[in-house]
Amino acid sequence: MQKITLAETAGFCFGVNRAVQMLETMVEAGTRACTLGPIIHNPQVIGHFERHGVRVIETPSECADGETLVIRTHGVPKETLAAVEQSGAPFCNATCPFVTKIHKIVRENSTAENVTLIAGDKTHPEVVGIRSFCNGRSFVFNTYEELLSLLESQPNLDENGLIVVAQTTFSTNSFKKCVKKIKMVYTNAVIFDTICSATEERQAEAQQLSRENDAMLIIGGRQSSNTAKLKAVCAENCPTFLIETAQELHGIDLSRYESVGVTAGASTPDSIIKEVLKTMSENLTQTQAELVEKEESAMSSEATSFADMLEEYIDTSSDQKVVGRVVAVTPSEIQVEITGRKHTGYVSAAEYSSDPTADMTAEVKIGDELNLIIMKTNDMEGTVALSKRRYDAIKAWDELSDENEEAVEGKVTGVVGDGKGLFVQYNGIRVFVPASLSKISRSDSLEEMVGKTVSFKIIEVDRRRKRVVGSIRAAYKDARAAAEEAFWAQAEEGQTYTGTVRSLTSYGAFVDIGGVDGMVHISELSWSRIKHPSDVVKVGDTVEVYIKGLDRENKKISLGYKKIEDNPWEILKRDYPIGSAVKAKIVGLTTFGAFASVIPGIDGLIHISEISHSHIGNPAEVLKVGDEVDVKILDVDFDKKRVSLSMKALLDAPVADTADSEPVSIDDLAAAAETEE
Repeated sequence: MQKITLAETAGFCFGVNRAVQMLETMVEAGTRACTLGPIIHNPQVIGHFERHGVRVIETPSECADGETLVIRTHGVPKETLAAVEQSGAPFCNATCPFVTKIHKIVRENSTAENVTLIAGDKTHPEVVGIRSFCNGRSFVFNTYEELLSLLESQPNLDENGLIVVAQTTFSTNSFKKCVKKIKMVYTNAVIFDTICSATEERQAEAQQLSRENDAMLIIGGRQSSNTAKLKAVCAENCPTFLIETAQELHGIDLSRYESVGVTAGASTPDSIIKEVLKTMSENLTQTQAELVEKEESAMSSEATSFADMLEEYIDTSSDQKVVGRVVAVTPSEIQVEITGRKHTGYVSAAEYSSDPTADMTAEVKIGDELNLIIMKTNDMEGTVALSKRRYDAIKAWDELSDENEEAVEGKVTGVVGDGKGLFVQYNGIRVFVPASLSKISRSDSLEEMVGKTVSFKIIEVDRRRKRVVGSIRAAYKDARAAAEEAFWAQAEEGQTYTGTVRSLTSYGAFVDIGGVDGMVHISELSWSRIKHPSDVVKVGDTVEVYIKGLDRENKKISLGYKKIEDNPWEILKRDYPIGSAVKAKIVGLTTFGAFASVIPGIDGLIHISEISHSHIGNPAEVLKVGDEVDVKILDVDFDKKRVSLSMKALLDAPVADTADSEPVSIDDLAAAAETEE
């Protein structure tokens, strides 16, 4: 084993951290507490709280006088929760908010007639709790095969409506596959993607790590559902091992794998993860230095080592350092007069700089003095071959130190082997930067960095072997930490920034605003409803944002993106006064009227009475979705976000009806719509 890569999202998720912190706060305050079922599925965490007097009970009646009952993260059945609330005893509800959301969904959308399908483990306490909130029949499937069997045995599930939800820790890929099948069989099924966003992110990252490494190590409780899902995802791509503690590493031989990825379940404490990583590091069979040496020895003859270069110089030089005054410069060489010598000196383009793109004609002018090293003297011709590149390299080597905390700059000259790292030129010295220390983010391409100037820190100097190791990531972290400190010192709500989109999730976009990341929630990306942040922005985009909120304690930044001037209601107010005639597109039909898009983001109601002067039994008799019609804006309620439209107002009315017609207010239309609904 030469390389260990830890997943960025390993460890406690939001819900678990929230529950553990709630219980930890109670323990620190001296509150006697008991948990209704294990607070989370991790035996080490449970043991920790047991040692502090926290009991695990199975029923509310077991809670003793003077104890506060804590409801576990997975939630409890509706009946149990009601019993706890009615008892009058002190309790604390640590149910994960994502689980509570599912309870609300099934409670509000299930009826005595329809059916609820739940993707999950029917024996898991979370699923048991979800089923209790269903108002009608419910069925559970844990695999695609179980779903097929269920659909075959229950052919008329959607007869009176069908809703579908998932356990928060259900496999994302498996759920997508199951949903596709359900939609094929039951086209009217209502699907709620209730898989926790943290679960999605962890599974996606674990899957990517398992593709990039020779083996995977999963840290977490064996009873944990999300941990089991992580193992299943990784096992599809490489050998995968599940452990609860570092002690279990002794029974696993990881030395035969070149690289090992590590991730952890959402209920695994950071302390256990750190202990596992420490033990793994101690067991490495080859140090990073050895890896560097191996890579350098494998380089082609094109990549001559600096040590060889020095030996060549020592063998062929009679004199070493000299000063030359430039008397002529051409694209191919520099001619100099050497102080104290009668010979004419020449510096070829190859010996001018370690940077192959350096332009001698732009950087050097006649009269400049250059520090040089004599490479070869030809007494018969009276010339001396000189090198500025080698002088700079020797000087830089003499000044080089791995104790310097400051970052330096160098130019990336090439990729090492098959993506093992980068070579960076620094004052004539070739610095090796391992791949794991080369990238700022996982998506960065080593090939795209060639030719760029980068900041890096020197982390190892081996003078005996003439080897230097650097880290781009270390310099980036230091710079980012300094930028973060500066940001929080002056940050205020309302400040605007030009930032770069770093990543996208299902719930928003993370934007780098100069050393710190803030999140633009999906609701803040557009005035119109969008399905995903990628509908508006993509990674790498430069965007203008402003600070909406600051959580200084947790170092979280909420950003705004949409601008008031782009608010469709402001546009409507400015450009479309009441009485305006506009072209609108029919986007929906009901028994009481038609909805038409006035401008992007705003739909108005054409009540059935406002479609035609003639009687219409149903709007579908004369309209269909997609039709473009001329309408008049009758009324706008900006507070309630309602627009009343009329088609007949732009039509010539029959003479007999003109005297009896009266304008219809927006409130009248809304009341009529609600009545007919």
